[in-house]
Amino acid sequence: MLIGRRILLIISGGIAAYKSLDLIRRMRERGAEVRCVLTRGGAEFITPLAVSALSGNPVYQELFSLTEENEMGHIELARWPDMVAVAPASADIMARMAQGRADDLATAVLLATNEPVLLAPAMNAAMWDSPATQHNIATLEGRGCLRVGPGTGDLACGEVGEGRMAEVADIVACVDDWFGANGPLTGRRALVTSGPTFEPIDPVRYIANRSSGRQGHAIARALARLGAEVDLISGPVALPDPPGLRVTHVETAQQMLDAAQSCLPVDVAVCAAAVADWRVENALGEKLKKTDGLPPSLSLTPNPDILADLSRRSNHRPALVVGFAAETSDLRTHAQAKLAAKGCDWIAANDVSEGSGTFGGDSNAILLLTRDGTEECWPRMTKDEVGERLAERIAAHLREAS
Repeated sequence: MLIGRRILLIISGGIAAYKSLDLIRRMRERGAEVRCVLTRGGAEFITPLAVSALSGNPVYQELFSLTEENEMGHIELARWPDMVAVAPASADIMARMAQGRADDLATAVLLATNEPVLLAPAMNAAMWDSPATQHNIATLEGRGCLRVGPGTGDLACGEVGEGRMAEVADIVACVDDWFGANGPLTGRRALVTSGPTFEPIDPVRYIANRSSGRQGHAIARALARLGAEVDLISGPVALPDPPGLRVTHVETAQQMLDAAQSCLPVDVAVCAAAVADWRVENALGEKLKKTDGLPPSLSLTPNPDILADLSRRSNHRPALVVGFAAETSDLRTHAQAKLAAKGCDWIAANDVSEGSGTFGGDSNAILLLTRDGTEECWPRMTKDEVGERLAERIAAHLREAS
């Protein structure tokens, strides 16, 4: 999966440029953020408007554009991606790459980047077979460039031979395989719970909380970005399912526990869901009616404790169990008590008091406590950044423990 990956796509001149539009769409479907550099040759075949519409980002074209340099200069653009893909890679752009030229934005970025570069060559068969092109390809591959294609078949010029740009699915698979083989959590399985639970009172009313699920979903995306195979169990939220993850939708705590148990065994479990502590003991099958204006008497019973269940399992216990503590006061004291009571390995405590902006907001501040006594106080940052930091911390822990 390409969840959270940043791909810079350079589109050079050639009729195969039309395939790049589908390539953008396919990579975004798999969770990647895509930015594009369109060369002057590429713009002869497809428009900047089409590229921008499909990528959801501005299109970069000119090396000395004052607007683009002010927003993102070519050096920053070279450092932004996790991978640079050149598709189509014309004979001309590969020749200029081999020579180390930087006379337009595309080649300047390629010369400045330290990230992996994937080439998808596309040209006439005679141009591909040319000793000059073969020398340039050998030079680029010797410098570490990756290559997919070209394929053999009918060419735009009417000839038949080798030179067709690789199919979009093959390019995406190549990108996917590269990240999958290089992620620190590759081969690991992760379980993440997210969002609130709804505990029914009757068919109309329920007990719930203000959790939006943004933090749990961000953690799931971050773990997948590092190569993990992720099961996300989500309570009712107004968020789209992250692409590429196995997502199970539930409402109640019991349903969430059943779904979590069905995912075992996993290497790591992150219980980020704000599970309701209680449920109505005997939820009604019909709408509860007013009786003489008096409020009803509801009998509550404890919900199953998902974090404790995963932490104390005699079989299939995850190697690492991380819980969340949403508190409104005495953050450290309550977090330490929860860490001891639940038997988990780590507790990520956050302040959800009124005015903190955590529940329903886009940012979070974490106090991370571990069973071995380590304590980390993370500053307020976006929930995506919290997810990335936690995922990297998890990857480092599993690597050290193995």
